[in-house]
Amino acid sequence: PPDAVLYEPGQYVQTVYFPCGETLVSFMVSSDDGRTVETMQVGREGAVGGIVSQGRLPAFTRIMVQSGGKFLALPVAALDEAKIRSRRIDDLFARYADCMLAQIFQATACNAIHAIEQRTAKWILAAAEHNGGDEVLMTQDRLSAMLGVGRSYISRIIRRYKEDGIISVRRGRIFIHDIDRLRAKSCGCNTAIREHFDVVLKGVYPNGE
Repeated sequence: PPDAVLYEPGQYVQTVYFPCGETLVSFMVSSDDGRTVETMQVGREGAVGGIVSQGRLPAFTRIMVQSGGKFLALPVAALDEAKIRSRRIDDLFARYADCMLAQIFQATACNAIHAIEQRTAKWILAAAEHNGGDEVLMTQDRLSAMLGVGRSYISRIIRRYKEDGIISVRRGRIFIHDIDRLRAKSCGCNTAIREHFDVVLKGVYPNGE
């Protein structure tokens, strides 16, 4: 279910989770003052936990379910054994680790230089792409927590988007009505990540279909 925690910081990673369908997972980092911000989303294109480890290592971030759904689960030890037996599998996960690192780099730059309105649009678009539709399961409270900003900021942005006919909000869901205008509000970070995936792991990153 949404908000279910897969791993807490410092917890040893023993299971690799593969999100299926519309399932979406967030990597959350907390600051000393208790604020949190999302550093990465993982959906059906990827996996969570034990990607590069050989044996048990502790998680660094809180990893939580953003949109509830199904997972495939595999013990880290079994994945490590598969990597040893198959060079192709080992290469696949090495390439995915590269893509994860690219997302972290891009998120760092985005959080530092892009306006909240751009980041809000980017986040909604990314979640919709992962879901393969025009609907995102998300409350404004959770969205503000994901972006690491006050709810009042998000409320003003969402209100403007609604007034412009770009989105509507009902019962904890965001519905996209004009994706082109929403893209115009967004920064180019989603595109940069998708293009990197297309080079390193072509055909893996969701395209919204």
